[in-house]
Amino acid sequence: MAPPARVADDVLLERRFLKHIRDNVHGNIFLEPIFLKFVDTEQFQRLRDLKQLGLTHMVYPGAVHSRFEHSLGVYWLAGKSIDIIKKYQGPELGIEHSDIQAVKLAGLLHDVGHGPYSHMFERGFLPKVLNGSKWSHEDMSVKMVDYIVDQHNIDVDPEVHKKVKDMITASSESDCPSQGENRFLYDIVANGRNGIDVDKFDYIVRDSRACGLGCNFQPERLMETMQVIDDEICYRANDYLTIHKLFATRADLHRTAYTHAKVKAIELMVIDALVEANPHLGIASSIQDPSEFWKLDDSILKTIEVSSGKKLKSSKDLILRIRRRDLYQFCNEFSVPMEVYEHFKDITPQDIVCSQKSGHATLKEDDVVVSNVRIDLTNGRKSPLERISFFKEYGSAEKFPIEDDRISHLLPAFYEDIIVRVYSKKTELVGAVSEAFENYQLKTLGKKAQVHETPEKKRRRQ
Repeated sequence: MAPPARVADDVLLERRFLKHIRDNVHGNIFLEPIFLKFVDTEQFQRLRDLKQLGLTHMVYPGAVHSRFEHSLGVYWLAGKSIDIIKKYQGPELGIEHSDIQAVKLAGLLHDVGHGPYSHMFERGFLPKVLNGSKWSHEDMSVKMVDYIVDQHNIDVDPEVHKKVKDMITASSESDCPSQGENRFLYDIVANGRNGIDVDKFDYIVRDSRACGLGCNFQPERLMETMQVIDDEICYRANDYLTIHKLFATRADLHRTAYTHAKVKAIELMVIDALVEANPHLGIASSIQDPSEFWKLDDSILKTIEVSSGKKLKSSKDLILRIRRRDLYQFCNEFSVPMEVYEHFKDITPQDIVCSQKSGHATLKEDDVVVSNVRIDLTNGRKSPLERISFFKEYGSAEKFPIEDDRISHLLPAFYEDIIVRVYSKKTELVGAVSEAFENYQLKTLGKKAQVHETPEKKRRRQ
């Protein structure tokens, strides 16, 4: 009876060192000691001070969850995914403990390189101050992983360390390893092959719940039935609607919450405030240095707001306007017609100002803000299902794509929206901006593409 007792002791010893966290989406999450070493660092704990949805909480008050919660969720789903694959195909795929460790660690650390206010920092603020230089949170996440390991002397196998970094940047197909290195492992956290990954599984459910929006997408269904064929994660043919629901729900979140017209108005104001403050605070100066970058979080706005420096007055005034809900005024929007997609170029404030009627030249470029929003199903103007491989039944060695018209004639024939929104920085100019926007549509499209005219009540508001 001695051997069973030793096994029991090992189990007890393992449980004793597990960190138990109660998550409001996935329930109980357990962290093993190696992962806890990363979590219990100031660089990872910083994610508590980065809101997952940036400024969306200014419109959806419940959307105050952090990248800390999301990262734990992705870690948990990454672990479940690789465990399921190993359970059914472990021997044939040669999955090792180091593979499991790398996948879970990549899920945990994939977002440690994010800047303040999520994607707004990367796609809105930095392009305005970097003069064309490119920067991505994935690249910074890789640098941050190296920094955390070095700074805290974490003992990680060099092979696992490298795999983690490759998995974080795997959303770019050029960064993926060769076919002989279990390519499918790199599709679990950040899938550059077809866009189905546990990162989306977590944030779609988590964000929908936080915003109070319904979500009928069930990630468990896909995770429990996936199968690796020819080094690619494939899905049962009868789960095609679940997969389409994944992409449709993501697009709906973008349209309804992430790019909500008022959320974008607040983002545009924060971008302007950060651009004004950057020369004095050096906000963008730390984006290549993880030892400084980790100190940057959402508190940057409060730092500006309570500063007594006169040089920050214009930034403080913008933040005060946000606090008092004196926002840039949304004038109107239109979806770019399909027939002009091929030659469409982002519309600029200059385009709107130059569309004023002669004799009414009251607007300046600095009075107008234009937001060009692109929303797709992860594959541009093509169906996301084109990139996904399916199988007929378990144990099958054959994979195949499914065309949209084989699924349903109710699915969209076009897979991308470009929405042009125009804002006035001053309430009293809403009428003039709205009129110029309508003139622009008539001049370039030959028609008014917006759904309805800007309400007179809004035009006359002072």
